[in-house]
Amino acid sequence: MTVAFFSGKGRRIGVALGAVSAGLLVLSACDKPTPLATVTVGGNSVSSEAACYNDGKPLKTSEIKSCLNKKAEKTVEVAMDDKVRFGVDPEIADHGWTLFINGQQAEQEPYKKTYRSIPGSAFFSSQTGETANSTQVSIVETQGKNLTGIWHFELKKSS
Repeated sequence: MTVAFFSGKGRRIGVALGAVSAGLLVLSACDKPTPLATVTVGGNSVSSEAACYNDGKPLKTSEIKSCLNKKAEKTVEVAMDDKVRFGVDPEIADHGWTLFINGQQAEQEPYKKTYRSIPGSAFFSSQTGETANSTQVSIVETQGKNLTGIWHFELKKSS
């Protein structure tokens, strides 16, 4: 004669607790997604997670140059008379963010709002007066003098 150690109800409760525990274990192993940055031109909008991000902590100095030189994965077409709208998650705005153009800092002071708009023509003229066909724009989150996140976008001049 066999003796049941657990009743049917006890087994179901045990299985349910095991499933919940396994689910929590799996979720704890997942990486938290980075905050998003978005570029909008007209009706086209492109969002991206950070190319380099260290959970809000400063990036290592040795990583910054190579990260700024990474190629953008997201592209949006821009006409010279378009408005280019940049948007960031509130946590990026709280720390402050600035734009880098082709790896070079374009602004001295960090911006502390979640949204801003800049004319498209600002991204395609060079110091020599020639116009470029594409420009890499990086949104860089700052905390004081430290860089904490970098998001890349390619702006391609439309004809």
